[in-house]
Amino acid sequence: MSAVTEIPTAARSAAQVAELSQRHRNPRRGAGTFIPARGASRFKTGIRRGVNVLTTTVFVVAVSAFLFLAVGPRVLGYQTSTMLTGSMSPLINTGDVVVTVPTPASDIVVGDIITYLIPVEDHRVETHRVTEVLTSADGTTAVRTKGDANNGVDPWTATLNGATVDRHVLTVPYVGQVIRTLRQPVVLNTFMYGAPAVLVIGSLASIWRKDPEPTASE
Repeated sequence: MSAVTEIPTAARSAAQVAELSQRHRNPRRGAGTFIPARGASRFKTGIRRGVNVLTTTVFVVAVSAFLFLAVGPRVLGYQTSTMLTGSMSPLINTGDVVVTVPTPASDIVVGDIITYLIPVEDHRVETHRVTEVLTSADGTTAVRTKGDANNGVDPWTATLNGATVDRHVLTVPYVGQVIRTLRQPVVLNTFMYGAPAVLVIGSLASIWRKDPEPTASE
């Protein structure tokens, strides 16, 4: 009788040894454990990285534009304006941002590009090249200007009444066109509501996809 009763016990022991051996070889393939496919895991990782790159890029561009257009002129003293015409192309094209610095009017020479108020019509702001410098008896300075793309000089003589005049030092291509596009109501609303939504969705997605910490038994 003892030999008959010991057979099931031996069989159970052999089955337990086999199961423990299988678990040792594949510790994460326990009962009820779901192992996701590698392709799906890589796809989720790619989506998460793409969202992080997009949000980081938008943030960096927004901060850089704010520093350049709002903080820089107050701290460094330069001025920015957007070229609205092609009168100075190909050096300065429509939509480029013109960066100028205040320069003493007496230091302006022929060949300089200045931004000033024209003395006729609507007194609009113009950015043209100086072709002639005239100094009056009372010490005031007047200039004649011309657009590089225009056939003739401007039909006026502009007196520089202030102590300084804005002289061109740098051209930033396309930024002005981007700013004008961003000021469109549709684009502006999209960025105002879309960017925060992308940030929130990206944060929630990263939390939801985060793997749980393994327990002590695992």
